[in-house]
Amino acid sequence: MTPIKRFAPRRKKRSSSRRSWLGIIIVVILVLFVTVALAGSSLIYYVLLKELPSIAALKDYRPSITTRVYADNNELIDEFFLEDRKVIKYEEIPKIVIQAFVAAEDARFFQHGGFDMQSISRAFFKNIEAGRIVQGGSTITQQVAKSLYLSPEKSYIRKIKEALLAYKIDRYLTKEEIITLYLNHIYLGHGTYGVEAAAQGYFGKSARNLTVPEAAMLAGLPKAPNSYSPYLHPERAYQRQAYVLNRMLEDGYLTQRERDRALSTVVKLRSIKPKDKIAPYFIENIRRYIQEKYGADVLYKEGLEVYTTLNIQMQKAARDAVEQGLKEMEERENYEKGQVQGALFAMDAKTGAIRAMVGGRNFQRSEFNRATQSRRQPGSAFKPMIYTAAFDKGLTPATVIVDAPIVYPDPQQPDGVWKPQNFDQKFLGPTTLHNALIHSRNIITIKVLEEIGVDYAASYATNMGISSPLSRNLSMALGTSVVTLQELVRAYGVLANEGKRVQPFFIKKIVDRTGHVFEETQPKIEQVIDPRIAFMSSYVMQDVVESGTGQRVKKLGRPVAGKTGTTDDTRDAWFMGFTPSLVAGVWIGFDQERPMGRQEVGGRAAAPIWLYFAEKALEGTPIEAFPVPEGIVFVKVDPKTGAPVKPSHRGAIFECFLEGTTPEDAETIDPAHLPGGVHRFDTEPGL
Repeated sequence: MTPIKRFAPRRKKRSSSRRSWLGIIIVVILVLFVTVALAGSSLIYYVLLKELPSIAALKDYRPSITTRVYADNNELIDEFFLEDRKVIKYEEIPKIVIQAFVAAEDARFFQHGGFDMQSISRAFFKNIEAGRIVQGGSTITQQVAKSLYLSPEKSYIRKIKEALLAYKIDRYLTKEEIITLYLNHIYLGHGTYGVEAAAQGYFGKSARNLTVPEAAMLAGLPKAPNSYSPYLHPERAYQRQAYVLNRMLEDGYLTQRERDRALSTVVKLRSIKPKDKIAPYFIENIRRYIQEKYGADVLYKEGLEVYTTLNIQMQKAARDAVEQGLKEMEERENYEKGQVQGALFAMDAKTGAIRAMVGGRNFQRSEFNRATQSRRQPGSAFKPMIYTAAFDKGLTPATVIVDAPIVYPDPQQPDGVWKPQNFDQKFLGPTTLHNALIHSRNIITIKVLEEIGVDYAASYATNMGISSPLSRNLSMALGTSVVTLQELVRAYGVLANEGKRVQPFFIKKIVDRTGHVFEETQPKIEQVIDPRIAFMSSYVMQDVVESGTGQRVKKLGRPVAGKTGTTDDTRDAWFMGFTPSLVAGVWIGFDQERPMGRQEVGGRAAAPIWLYFAEKALEGTPIEAFPVPEGIVFVKVDPKTGAPVKPSHRGAIFECFLEGTTPEDAETIDPAHLPGGVHRFDTEPGL
């Protein structure tokens, strides 16, 4: 009996022990499972956290913003951008704009910690109730995280990263800083980024001045900018605007009356038709310059402020003048219209600041700039360089040279000789240099060049601003070496600016987004010829306008010096003209060189365009006389012979001389005692 009594308790104890061990094992397994799960989730969290980018740079947010270009009066004339964005500060954003976006995108923005479970839950049940996605769960902070740091892929991992980033951002930045980031970065359709660019793009105003209905319309765009575009889908846009206004009412941002008034207001949109650029060739020069010097990223992303020399009044005058002159020419010659081309280049004679530039008729069809890139023969427009060099070598406007046939050996010609001709194929006999220049006598110019030397004249022209290579032969007198319009304007500027050569420039100053001055241009001015010599040429060239080949410009009614130019077979027509403060040049021709018509010479084809330009460009400016430098004296001479005559001599003109070079027994007259008008003489216009 005893063994039986002992056996029973032992069996009971063994069963209890087994159950205990089983419980322990289960508990251990559960603990291990929980531990592994927690460790796994912690590891995932740690790994994701390590993969997240640093948000420290958000304190110094530098988005891609628009580079803006201004005229000389600080008026905006163009912009460069990859993303049309204009950054606006929090203090400058109206409260109603912030409220509209918060109501539309994230009602609890100011309450949650970057990631809002309540909004996600609400959106989940709303979507189930509607049977489709009608609300999203992303907060504004999440949208900032996604747009600034994450790829657009749709995955749970990216969504987790987005939430973690939003959480970090919410603790790193204030709500004001976050909403500012959002409103400056969000894409709002039609190439606009941020509320400032969108306000200007849609309504033609700053975000500072947005009304309630305008703010609500913009706030409705982030969800789907193209689908809710008021331009592309106006009905949808107004439905979305109504949704935003209702949300603003629900959230207490608007009263019922304010909401109703906003709903009944018709929003006026700005036309999205691209505006004609006022100075496309000038602007393209700006773009190329900045990109070549600083790179595309700086040009398109760094929000530079570029202050230029362009004068809007002069640019409009230049554009209209070229178009008017070319249309008149097309009608005269019955040309097909986009065929004949023209260019105009104008700069401040004193500083070199470029005031107007027309590089062709239509920038959209051809970006080739005929004012700065095209090299054409200047014809007689080159002659002032020859005569100025001659005056500097001792000849005077009264010097007489015989206008008579000349022949030079030339193996390249069919008959082995070169027989240059005057445009009218006539010879005038003994002629003063004064008359030879104003009537553009080819033969006399060749003889002058032969006398002073080809190398001397070429060097002189280079010193005045001609940078293109020049033919070192007598044909240089006829303007056979190709040059740009800009070069000619620069060279003529030396005559206008009392012998000082200036460097043409188009940018006054470039400022970056912080206000730092990138670069600032100081005019480059250098005295390159005697001011008295410059005056002598300018004085004679006034007669080109008064009585020579450029008489059409006389209508301007103010002192102007100038010169026409026409090349063989009238393939190119030029007029170069200047006042004491403004120098401008006009070129007309075909891109594929061909004759424009026998009568389309510089005085007929190009001079009127210069006149149309100058009439508007100089409107309202004071009339200026060319200042007479010290060391210049005047003598009354016979205009045909250049010989001194008595003051009472009929038809005499005042000729200018360097002091000490006047003819013997000539009675000099101090410039201060000159009469108000100097007598000119009339001759049939030639070349």
